[in-house]
Amino acid sequence: MIAMQYSFTLPTDYDMTIIDRRIREKGPLLDGFPLLRFKAYLVAKKQDSGFSSTENLYAPFYLWDQPEGIERFLTSSGFAALTRDFGWPSVSVWQVWQMQATSDLGAARYATREIQPVAPYSNLAEMRATAAANAESTMKAGALATVCAFDPTAWRRMEFSLWPVLPDPVAAGQTYAVGHMSLPGAA
Repeated sequence: MIAMQYSFTLPTDYDMTIIDRRIREKGPLLDGFPLLRFKAYLVAKKQDSGFSSTENLYAPFYLWDQPEGIERFLTSSGFAALTRDFGWPSVSVWQVWQMQATSDLGAARYATREIQPVAPYSNLAEMRATAAANAESTMKAGALATVCAFDPTAWRRMEFSLWPVLPDPVAAGQTYAVGHMSLPGAA
């Protein structure tokens, strides 16, 4: 499995209802997309009633079964339209170390993501074992899914979780609202 995310930082005064409408209209288009385990349409608003973000963000997160899914998506007309509307994003890709999920991903309303650097000469096997333990703990805390992964190009590790309600306390990193979940059987 491979995790992927890109993010668009929008101006402070941007009308975020435009993003909400886009998710409502375009979100179902990826339901059942080949090789896609899930896509979480994520939004963070600088001024939100549930949680605050330092920036207005539109930042979809994908979990692919195989790398061909990424290629198929990035060469699609949907991605071309996205880049036409918002610009050319940097796409982050992570090798998945650990993924756990319940069967109720459609109930996800929030997501958390934390990215940490991997120091040179780190014990990657130990880091992977710790990621597995963290995923288990996060699932016991009520997460619907947890993805632990790393990027050997930039030497970063990432933990991403989907939640039905905001976790208490909210983890360090970025918190998002989930506008739509595209899933394999949703088409």
